[in-house]
Amino acid sequence: MIASVQLISNSKNKVALVTEQLDFKCHIVLYKVEALNTFSRFDIEITFQERIQLFRNHDYTWVPIDRNRIANWYAPKIISLENGAIVQANRSVGIWEVDKNKPHVLLWRFNPENAQPYTKYSEGEHDKTICQSFTDYDFSNPLALLFPKNKGLEVSRSIHPFSAILCFTDHCDFDTVTNLKAQRLFFKTHGIQMTKGFFLNQFSKRTDNASFETDAEELLAWKADGHELAYHSLSQSIKSGDLALSDFKNFEPPVDDLVTWIDHGYQPYNLSLFEASGMEQETYADVLKEKGIRILWNYIDSGTNTQGVLNQISPEQFTLKAYIKGIKGFGVFKFLSLLIKNILFYFVNSPKQTALYKEMAANFKKKRFVKLLGNLMVLLQIFIPILVFYKKKKQAVYPLAKFTPLFFKHQIKNTEFMIFQTLEMVDLKYGLNKRSVDSFIKESGVCIAHTYFSVPLAYHHGKLLAEEGIDSQVTENFSYLGEKISKKAIWNPTLNQLVSYMGHIEDLVFNINQEGQIYITTSNNLITRPVSL
Repeated sequence: MIASVQLISNSKNKVALVTEQLDFKCHIVLYKVEALNTFSRFDIEITFQERIQLFRNHDYTWVPIDRNRIANWYAPKIISLENGAIVQANRSVGIWEVDKNKPHVLLWRFNPENAQPYTKYSEGEHDKTICQSFTDYDFSNPLALLFPKNKGLEVSRSIHPFSAILCFTDHCDFDTVTNLKAQRLFFKTHGIQMTKGFFLNQFSKRTDNASFETDAEELLAWKADGHELAYHSLSQSIKSGDLALSDFKNFEPPVDDLVTWIDHGYQPYNLSLFEASGMEQETYADVLKEKGIRILWNYIDSGTNTQGVLNQISPEQFTLKAYIKGIKGFGVFKFLSLLIKNILFYFVNSPKQTALYKEMAANFKKKRFVKLLGNLMVLLQIFIPILVFYKKKKQAVYPLAKFTPLFFKHQIKNTEFMIFQTLEMVDLKYGLNKRSVDSFIKESGVCIAHTYFSVPLAYHHGKLLAEEGIDSQVTENFSYLGEKISKKAIWNPTLNQLVSYMGHIEDLVFNINQEGQIYITTSNNLITRPVSL
C-alpha cells in the first residue's frame, strides 16, 4: 500500500526512512536519522501505491482532493485511498497536507513556514517582522500510520459533540465604566461569555478610560458573571521606558486566574517589543511565569470577519474571492476601503504595505492630499499585478492563514507559553448575521474573535454601541447567537477554557488492536466517534 517514505529536511534533501510493517500498522522509524534534532523544520513524504481519493476535512466531512487539503493538530488526520482503505495517523501532532497535483503523496509536516507565526516590532519606527515559532517535538511515541478494517476515529474539538466554537477576546481600548456596565448587561441578557481585556493601571490620554485601578468593582462583576479577565498590557498610554519596564516587573495580579495577556499599543514590555526594549528573554519569561501568565496574543489575525468569513480553520475563507463576496453589499467607497486594507494587511502581508495603509489613512484624515497622491501611486504598483492575474490570485490563501493556526506552544528561553491567533471582528451586523452563524455551525467552525465591543468611532460599520444604547441589528444577531449557544450548537468558551480543553487533542496517541479497531491510548475526557466511508 505504501510505495516509499522519505524525510525532507529544511535544506530540501531527501532521506529514505525505514518503516516497520505490523498488522494494521506501519511504524515510521525516525530514531535512526542522526541529524533529526538539528532540523528546525522537516516533512515526512509518504507515497502510496494508490491515489488518495478522500480527505477527512476540518468540518468532519469527507472531501475530494480537488484542492490542496490541510489537517492541523486539532483536525482529523484521516484519508481514504482509491481502493477504499482508510488511513489514520497515530498521533495528532504536526500537519497533514495533500497537494491536488500529487494525489499519491501525503506530507506529514513539522514546523513549516507560517504554521506558528508571531510578531516582533523594532524600537522607534516599530517596523513589523513576522517570526516563526518552532515546536521541539517529542517522538518517544513513534509516528505510525494505522489501517483500520472499517472505521477511523475522530475527536470533537468542543465539549458539545462536534459543534462549532466561538470565543471572544475583547480589547478594552475604548472602555469606560459606563459602557462596561451596558456591555455586561447586554452579554448577560444573551448568555455570551468572553475573555475581557482590561487595563490594570490608570494611565491614559482619555480621562474616562476604565482600568482596574479605578473601576475594580465593575471588572470584578464581569468575572462574577463568568467572563475571563485578561491583561491588555498594563495601561492605555505608554509611560517612559524605565517606568514602563518597572511597572511590568513589579505589578501584582489583582485577582487569581489571570493567565491571558493581550498586547496593546507599543508598550515596551509587550511580547512583540520586550527584546527591542533591551529585556532579556529569561527575565521576561520569569516575570510572566511569576505572575501566572501562560497564554499570549501579539498582533496576528488570520483576516477580517465579514459575511461568510467567520471560520478561522477554513483556509478557503481567507482569500480575496471570499472576502470580496462578503463585502459586496457595501457602497463603493466603503468597499474599496475594506478591500485595500485586506489586500495590504493579509494578502500581501508585508510590513511595508501595512505601514503604507496606516500612512494613507493618516494623510486622508489630515487632508494631506499631495502625500496621499504619492501613496496612491505606490498602491497602484501593488494592485496592477493582482488585477492582471486576478483569476489565479483570487483563490490564493493568505500566507498567515494557510495552516490555520489557532494556538501553539512557544518557548521563551526555557519556559513554555501558548500563543493564540485571532480573526479581527469589527462589523457585528454583517459578520455575525444569521446566515454567517448558520454556515459557521454547519462547518463545525472555530473562531477566536479579536473584538472592540466598546469602539465609538463613526467609521466602524456594525459596531455594538449606537448613539442611544445597543444597535438594534446587532442585538438581533446576538439574540440569535445566544439561542444557538443555549442549544449547544455553538460552544462559547473563554480563551482559557478553550486552550485548556482543546489543547489535549495535540497530545493524543491512537493505536489499533488485532481486530483492526482504533482506540486512544492516552488518558483524556474528549468526545470521539467512529468514521466510515
